[in-house]
Amino acid sequence: MGPSGARHPSVHVTSSSSPSSAPSVSPAPAGRPARRLLGDRSPWRCLKYRSMRWWSVANFVSNAGTWMQLTVQNLLVLQITGSAAATGLSMSVQAAPGLLMSLAGGAAVDRWPRKLTAAVSQALLGAVAFTTAFLVAMDQLNLGVLMALAAVTGVIATVDGPACALLGNDLVRTEDVPSAIGVGSLVHNAGRLAGAALAGVTVGFLGTAAAYAANGFSFLFVTAVIPFLRPVAGAVRARSEGRAAKAAVAADPGEDMSMREGLRYFMRRPRLVALAGITGLSAVFGRNYQLTLAVLVVGPLAGGAGAFGTVSTVLAVGGILGAVLGARLRRPSVRLVGALAAAGGVLQIVAGLSPNP
Repeated sequence: MGPSGARHPSVHVTSSSSPSSAPSVSPAPAGRPARRLLGDRSPWRCLKYRSMRWWSVANFVSNAGTWMQLTVQNLLVLQITGSAAATGLSMSVQAAPGLLMSLAGGAAVDRWPRKLTAAVSQALLGAVAFTTAFLVAMDQLNLGVLMALAAVTGVIATVDGPACALLGNDLVRTEDVPSAIGVGSLVHNAGRLAGAALAGVTVGFLGTAAAYAANGFSFLFVTAVIPFLRPVAGAVRARSEGRAAKAAVAADPGEDMSMREGLRYFMRRPRLVALAGITGLSAVFGRNYQLTLAVLVVGPLAGGAGAFGTVSTVLAVGGILGAVLGARLRRPSVRLVGALAAAGGVLQIVAGLSPNP
């Protein structure tokens, strides 16, 4: 899912009172720093919230299942079609709904209860994974069916992505959102690490269909966890509800903010526009690993599923290190994000110019 990724009753906000989910308020002993393990700048500070801990576990399971599937999926497409272009086309079909319907998906999430929306979307994604597993096991999966399943997944993801991402923000206070994002990225990459390793074992002993089935069960696990999550007072949503409601009433009394109003809000904020531009360029030219890695491994590098798993593992280790460093930030800037994206681009250029073995 997403993780990211990546995560409500729309009005019910509670504050957990259990010792495990609230930070200590007693003064620090003399001679010891006030900042604790889960303190002010700790990358793990979001884990002091019990619901966030459960959400992180659920996301790890889901990401492990997803990467089990992704590790074999692109190779499966290459085996079915023998064409890297077909692999790219299947990814484009899955991504197209997000490009065309993202505003509608975000508006729907604003109007529907997040917990229910996330749970239903996760269950639907699990159903798609189980369907794919059945078709693979019965040797009935062809390019046309694969494209249809990819399109369905993309449509569901237009709602699932923002619902799960915002649900995660509801579980921590505003000042701990950078930590939650960093931990979410770490969980995503740790799931990639575990999923890539498990994929080879699963396919070797149980076959390709088992990887899809495992992904389906991982979605069901997330669905089972969501009803037990509890938002906290002081979350981003709790702080912004009053101001958002006033703005919506001023624009059009009695109605929620429309897609047009949301787009206008976005365009009036240069930092958001700049971040969107950086993200878009990075996604198009720098983070299309699902396609480029599979093509490179089976093409110039003459490898197979094992080699692809190794490359994915190395990529995941780097992602984990970056997530830990990013989670320590409290107020990251657009300039920093742009510099990191540029550095990643330079490294990819160097890798592209390296000689073939």
